[in-house]
Amino acid sequence: MPGAGLFQFISFRAGLGVLLSLGFVLFLGNPIINWLRRNQIGETVRELGLEGQKIKEGTPTMGGLIIIAGILIPTLLISKLDNVYIILLIVATVWMAIIGYIDDHIKVFKKNKDGLKGKFKIIGQVILGLIVALTFMFNSDVYIRVPSDMAKENNYNILSELTVDVNVYGDKVVTKEVAYVDNLITNVPFLKDNKLNYEWFVGGNQKWVFLIYIPIIIFIISSVSNGANLTDGLDGLLAGVSAIIGATLGLLAYVSGNSVTADYLDILFIPNLGETVIFASCFFGSCIGFLWYNSYPAKVFMGDTGSLAIGSIIAVLAIILRKELLIPILCGIFFVETLSVVMQVSYFKYTKKKYGEGRRIFLMSPLHHHYQKKGLHEVTIVTRFWIIAIFLAIIAIITLKIR
Repeated sequence: MPGAGLFQFISFRAGLGVLLSLGFVLFLGNPIINWLRRNQIGETVRELGLEGQKIKEGTPTMGGLIIIAGILIPTLLISKLDNVYIILLIVATVWMAIIGYIDDHIKVFKKNKDGLKGKFKIIGQVILGLIVALTFMFNSDVYIRVPSDMAKENNYNILSELTVDVNVYGDKVVTKEVAYVDNLITNVPFLKDNKLNYEWFVGGNQKWVFLIYIPIIIFIISSVSNGANLTDGLDGLLAGVSAIIGATLGLLAYVSGNSVTADYLDILFIPNLGETVIFASCFFGSCIGFLWYNSYPAKVFMGDTGSLAIGSIIAVLAIILRKELLIPILCGIFFVETLSVVMQVSYFKYTKKKYGEGRRIFLMSPLHHHYQKKGLHEVTIVTRFWIIAIFLAIIAIITLKIR
């Protein structure tokens, strides 16, 4: 079939993934929004004294279903479904979308504004963390390539060794001894020797690495998922920030999954990683498409169905890329939003205990509501947060060479 060879190229399928996900979201958006409206699946807004708040009462929620469909349908159509990383990302998407859907269902149909109890959300995030961590520890398709001398010097578990030709600075080619290892190694930004083996925390004993690795993975997934959930408070805020993060992770996936660029940048080459570029492209296209309906004034909200899934996708994708230590930079918006809540609650409790009256650091938390209270229009807040997200994404990318 003429043109069929194009599907062998990651770059072509990634571009196709963006177009398909964007097209599916734009095509499915209105029918799903109308269905939500007919079934009176609308947002219940708490009285918080925010400008324009009551206008949003009754706006359809659970719009995360549109995002999930926009990610999964193109992924199932054009990615290789036997790839361990694609399977992990699909599991993460579906699992957290179900938990978010249950939360939204309780809020909408049970008229319980608190939704699903926090402990059940945490249990769901813990289960996902266990699935990811155990896959990385025991699946034979999860491994990386490092220089042979590094593998031997650090007593890595070597699966195989070979000699490769590496392009360095243009036409200069050098021969390099490399080894494939299945150790739990990640990239550390800004350091010259930017590789960290989690076994270091347990004295280099691979048998006990689960004691440190599993809690870290669970913490990362829970933190990013909850951070995304807290960020979803203004029209277009989370969808726009997530699109920027998704595009950045897609770029990082491309360079880490290509042996030439990985060797040139002196970063970990991760075999079988190329397919995650397809997923990241679908994620990006779906978030951009959702902005068509979610930008101010929003016709639909994603609800926890979307926000919890989005946060988990970002966390799992960063872990797969061995870039989880970049999350505080790349997901800086999520980090600051979460920090503002932690600071506000902690300071309120401390001052109430000490002075008998709770005091606040911010006019309101999460941070985007603080700026609303100061009189900024939400379009202004959202746009500025997008700009900051782009700035942080650029910093995340240049850490590939800044050491």
